[in-house]
Amino acid sequence: MLKNKTALVTGGANGIGKAIVEEFARNGFSVIFIDKDKEMGQEVCRKGKEQGCQIEFKHCDVSDPIDVEKIFTEIKDDYDSIDVLVNNAGISKFKNFWEMKVTDWDEVISTNLSSIFYITKEAALMMKERGGSIINIASTRAAMSEPDTEAYSASKGGIVALTHALAMTLSENYIRVNSISPGWIQTENYDSLREKDHFQHPSKRVGKPEDIAKACMFLSKEENDFMNGENLVIDGGMTRKMIYEH
Repeated sequence: MLKNKTALVTGGANGIGKAIVEEFARNGFSVIFIDKDKEMGQEVCRKGKEQGCQIEFKHCDVSDPIDVEKIFTEIKDDYDSIDVLVNNAGISKFKNFWEMKVTDWDEVISTNLSSIFYITKEAALMMKERGGSIINIASTRAAMSEPDTEAYSASKGGIVALTHALAMTLSENYIRVNSISPGWIQTENYDSLREKDHFQHPSKRVGKPEDIAKACMFLSKEENDFMNGENLVIDGGMTRKMIYEH
């Protein structure tokens, strides 16, 4: 168990982010998590504290650089450094290409991609003295698409590219940067999935948020510091599966 370390997770009130918060808290980290969902954020924080975890919730819109700067002013008052940053916050919004407006595009890009720049710049300043690990949550949609997913796919592709760029820039400060590209991760109603949902995966099951949380923990460990600038695909083997019909 890792002790006396601090992890910051964005989008930690629901789904994958919530599982990441819980994984780091169980492993002895002090966890700060950020989310727009104030009600759910407070609930996750309450339950974590009841279980004896060191956990703190910050209400913040990560797509707003002014809001991010304000939150980091508060964080810097309470914490000397951050050891791990997980940039998980994001929205999945798919809209017909011909009907999509510039505001629709901007909302997805600013929330999913620009937020990583805002958050990472602030967090890296707190990592400069001791080094650390930054993990960005991308998607297999960075490399494969369905119709009408332009904004989302572009944001996730941008995350993969931003990851290796940051890895090079921050290496002088012993800060390593990796991304994770989840495939189908079912965040609720897992028992309602059909057999064919599971068995189309080479791993014979749909993914769970815990699968991504465990990978984040792996990437956070100092003994795994030779993995840097990499994108780790966790999708049950789906992107390796040929789909030609015979």
